[in-house]
Amino acid sequence: MRVNHLGHFLLTQLLLGRLQSCAPSRVVIVASSAHCAGRLHPDTLGRPPPGLLSTFQDYCDSKLANVLHARELATRLQGTQVTCYAVHPGGCCGSDVKQYVYGGWAWAWWCITDTQRISLEIMTLQPRCEDVETAEGVALTVTGVAQVKIMTEKELLAVACEQFLGKNVQDVKNVVLQTLEGHLRSILGTLTVEQIYQDRDQFAKLVREVAAPDVGRMGIEILSFTIKDVYDKVDYLSSLGKTQTAAVRRDADIGVAEAERDAGIREAECKKEMLDVKFMADTKIADSRRAFELQKAAFNEEVNIKTAEAQLAYELQSAREQQKIRQEEIEIEVVQRKKQIDVEEKEIIRMEKELIATVKRPAEAEAYRIQQIAEGEKVKQVLIAQAEAEKIRKIGEAEAFVIEAIGMAEAERMKLKAEALQQYGEAAQLALVLDALPEIAAKVAAPLSKVDEIVILSGESSNTTSEVNRLLAEIPASVRAITGVDLTKIPLIQKATGAQA
Repeated sequence: MRVNHLGHFLLTQLLLGRLQSCAPSRVVIVASSAHCAGRLHPDTLGRPPPGLLSTFQDYCDSKLANVLHARELATRLQGTQVTCYAVHPGGCCGSDVKQYVYGGWAWAWWCITDTQRISLEIMTLQPRCEDVETAEGVALTVTGVAQVKIMTEKELLAVACEQFLGKNVQDVKNVVLQTLEGHLRSILGTLTVEQIYQDRDQFAKLVREVAAPDVGRMGIEILSFTIKDVYDKVDYLSSLGKTQTAAVRRDADIGVAEAERDAGIREAECKKEMLDVKFMADTKIADSRRAFELQKAAFNEEVNIKTAEAQLAYELQSAREQQKIRQEEIEIEVVQRKKQIDVEEKEIIRMEKELIATVKRPAEAEAYRIQQIAEGEKVKQVLIAQAEAEKIRKIGEAEAFVIEAIGMAEAERMKLKAEALQQYGEAAQLALVLDALPEIAAKVAAPLSKVDEIVILSGESSNTTSEVNRLLAEIPASVRAITGVDLTKIPLIQKATGAQA
């Protein structure tokens, strides 16, 4: 009770909430048909019952408790999508359902299941009918050989089991043998002796076709049926044989005589034909010999021509082969040269890789290092230039301030000077021009101070003095263009320019 029911009952109750949350789900409780013998007593529940069969009674009680548990649990769990089942794993007692198994195996309960066996092997029968009168009233004795077996189709096997279960193989053979002998007797009475003796296969086929439906209704299949022997006790069959034998002997004697006659005639005709053939053969031999000689001469001539042609063809083919050999040698040399070129190209690639590894890569590394140094130097120079620019900017600002101050002072001075010039008029302007002339003359003469010798080229009628005077005469115009002061109004200049004129 504790093992078969209480443990499973507790486990089911503990898992019941989980089963409801996972719905749809099901509970399968293993019961047994032994629950019919169970008796539950609440006072003694959990204790083994007394008596000699206490163990079996305890088992029956536990299975009854399982069935009642399944029924009550199914009632309480209606509408929760949790279904409950009680399963009997064993067989059902008292059932009339039959199970047919062939060529395999099946379960059977000891002391409960009734099992019987029937052989499906081929059975050999020898039906024999003695002194059966034929359609002509001749008594014959016929023996045959039949091969039969029980069919394995489900319906026919059930029929065979119904009729032959509990019987041994010999009993089955006797039933089938009597059926075959009965059909054999009935068919013998409808046939003549000649039909039975001369066409045994047709007789056997007829017996098989007539007997097959009857034995088939017993679940038996006729695999084969043949007639083994047919004989009688009144020498009827031997008399039929004597008549046939005499007719055969008569025909044989006639055939021998006719054959000898035809043989003599044929022998004479053959001799004549042989002589004709011999003469014709000799003639044909002579003709063939003459044709052979002519053909031989023609063949010799043709052979000589073909020999010469073959010799020329051989020499031509030899020259062609030599040419092909030379061409192959050239191709081999070309291939060798290509291979050599490939090797040299690979060597060049290897040397390039080696140069890359030994020269280019270090040079690139060195160039990269120098580039980085140059970049650093560049950054350094940029920073220095920026600092210098900042310095220059500061100096420029200071100088601009100084220049601005000087410009303002100069402007003030020029303002005062302009006022003085305005006050003194033309005389003051002239004084300023005169004060600036030495400086202008110095600036003009500065390039000439670096000249060691001056060569003046002029026309044929000119001289140096006139050229100098011309140059001096152009000075007042240049000064007026620069300063706006007309030097020709100065008395001294007027005098000089007038003398020149």
